[in-house]
Amino acid sequence: MSAQPAPLQPESSQPEPPQPVPPQSVSLLTPRIFFPFVLIVLIWGSTWIVIKGQLGDVPTSWSVAYRFAIASAAMFAYAAVRGERLFPGWKAVGFAGLVGLGQFVFNFNFVYRAEAYLTSGLVAVLFALLMVPNSIMGRIFLKMRLERRFLIGASVAIVGVGLMLAQEYRAAELGPQAVLLGTALTMAGMMSASTANVMQGMEFARTQSMVMMIAWAAGLGALANAVFAWATAGAPVIDMDAAYIGGLFYLGVVGSAISFPIYFNIIREVGPSQASWTSVMIPMIAMIISTVVEGYHWANLSIMGAVLALAGLVIAVARKS
Repeated sequence: MSAQPAPLQPESSQPEPPQPVPPQSVSLLTPRIFFPFVLIVLIWGSTWIVIKGQLGDVPTSWSVAYRFAIASAAMFAYAAVRGERLFPGWKAVGFAGLVGLGQFVFNFNFVYRAEAYLTSGLVAVLFALLMVPNSIMGRIFLKMRLERRFLIGASVAIVGVGLMLAQEYRAAELGPQAVLLGTALTMAGMMSASTANVMQGMEFARTQSMVMMIAWAAGLGALANAVFAWATAGAPVIDMDAAYIGGLFYLGVVGSAISFPIYFNIIREVGPSQASWTSVMIPMIAMIISTVVEGYHWANLSIMGAVLALAGLVIAVARKS
């Protein structure tokens, strides 16, 4: 990873912020971006099946609140060790709160609920379409260039994802209404995540401390989730089963506190369009895990879709020599 951002200064005495690296100056193939990209794909590819294990006696909103409370505590502890200012100023906190609402409240409440109607692999495949709103909103709000090579690669990958999705629908055991509802919830989560992704690509976000931005976003998101959970599901409920608690800490620490700062740094470096390619690769990892753990069967459509998605990725990010 590149050098960590400097700690925030009080707004009244904050020095002239450094000029951020233009997103187009690097790509996913740049070593300092490529290896974190692979790590994120491996981590988040494993979280889908763990999320499935969080569904049960504990209301969904409480599980989401616990996850991001753990993530926020871990990030604040890390910030304290680094000697960062724990309060970056009201403007930064307000911005972090908006990111938290999109990324850690709406996104995950929709996604967790979607997995009650769809298989974890199908939700992961649907989420691969994150590249579409990321690219469109990145062009509108961040003035990101959409090169012809990227558009061709994205089109190829979308066809591949479509084939994988078609196979998942064909093999779905639930009825059409459940599939439709699960799909709608997943799309709502995807749009929420995309909004937060684009916000992380803004110039203001790129001048802030990554650690503190995520710590506050996750903390405020956990608080909002707790308020919503108490209002809709009642007092806190916890499952002391080792699998639930272990999954909760895996999602909170590895799947959130470790991975989100890495992912948001990728967004700051290459922009939300290229960063969203994680959502193309993650379903493949999720399906490989499902193959081993759940006996998922790779049909011809799944294989063809995976090959096309990988080919599209190569086309989109390869630079001319």
